Amino acid sequence: MPLIKSLNALEILDSRGRPTVKVHCMLEGGVLGSASVPSGASSGAAEAHELRDNEPERYGGLGCRKAVGHVNRDLADLLVGRTIGSQAELDQNMLDLDGTPNKSRLGANALLAVSIAFSRACALEKQVPLYAQFNEIAGGDPIYLPRPTINLFSGGLHAGGQVAIQDVLVVPASANSIDEALAHTYAIFQAGASLAHDRYGYRLLRADEGGMAPDFSSADDMLSMAVEAIEEAGLRPGEDVFLAVDVASSHFFKQSAYYLGEDPISSGEMVEKVAGWVDTYPIISVEDGLAEEDWAHWPALVKAISNKARVVGDDLLCTNPKRIDKAIQLGAADTLLLKVNQIGTLTEAAIAREKARNAGWQVTISARSGETEDDWLADLAVGWAGNQIKVGSITQSERLAKYNRLLEIEQMTDYPLEPWPNSLDT
Repeated sequence: MPLIKSLNALEILDSRGRPTVKVHCMLEGGVLGSASVPSGASSGAAEAHELRDNEPERYGGLGCRKAVGHVNRDLADLLVGRTIGSQAELDQNMLDLDGTPNKSRLGANALLAVSIAFSRACALEKQVPLYAQFNEIAGGDPIYLPRPTINLFSGGLHAGGQVAIQDVLVVPASANSIDEALAHTYAIFQAGASLAHDRYGYRLLRADEGGMAPDFSSADDMLSMAVEAIEEAGLRPGEDVFLAVDVASSHFFKQSAYYLGEDPISSGEMVEKVAGWVDTYPIISVEDGLAEEDWAHWPALVKAISNKARVVGDDLLCTNPKRIDKAIQLGAADTLLLKVNQIGTLTEAAIAREKARNAGWQVTISARSGETEDDWLADLAVGWAGNQIKVGSITQSERLAKYNRLLEIEQMTDYPLEPWPNSLDT
């Protein structure tokens, strides 16, 4: 059993230039595991509390020195010199010390960085790949490589809100490997860039997660250009490549109405709008098609589109076991978007994953808009047998680090890519 020799943290910058937390965890034998944690822009209200300094004169209040201090003092005092029997024991000790329902005392960013750094140190001590360590935590499910869902165009909070919906992603369906999936996506991205330049005079400026953000006039314009880009790349929409849509509806839901444009529409009309997109475009997955607290209408969305597309809960679920239980009971979704920093520790995220799996749901392992070049998410998606992985576009080093790690895992193992159509079969 590992004994923690030292634990220390520092404040680093994420891909948006905002502070986040990095932790180093050294075990008695001398191995050193580290982890950097991400931060989201499109954040659900039920997410675990990300502790910030709230000092306006420094990083606009977004500093993480308080969270770093909690690692270097409170958590180090708790854990250094102790033999830890399991990941669950480590995480529970931290949760007990925090003592709040949403990690608001020590900060979910502090707890998660320690949780993952310890797991990486254990993998190094055992001389096993990190995905194998994660697989052990999750109970030893069969391992596939997750099928990528990759950002093409962005709007919403990721791109200044030129259109209300947040992301249109491509899902390479005919690809039989990570390598082939990325090659298909590269061709589509370049075709999309050319179309955007010709139609909008667009310079290749990228949104938070690397997607392009031309001045689309509507969501339909964004979706239709995505289809055109697939065709221009010499691929077949709805056969070789499908679309996934992150609607992020909570961010344009105000006073019980949705605002895709200037005019409000009701929840029922929003369901009809999403169903219309699914009927018109080769959409295989819809994320947060309704607002996170519009529980009454999520079952209607499932009924409207689940014969054609997955209904994915992100802000709705926040990787929170209690919210997942509610969604299962109501029939409000059929896919969990799993973001470990939404809940705060690996153990809690593993419980959320297990609940989704036991309900017959699919699981997409997701990055955040504010990422670092740490690549642990790729190992998590493999080790936890994610059906899909959602990292962002195929630009920017904080995204490419995860894709490159998937390519490494593909080369070093004989794990197949998640089968199609099983990965998103409805």
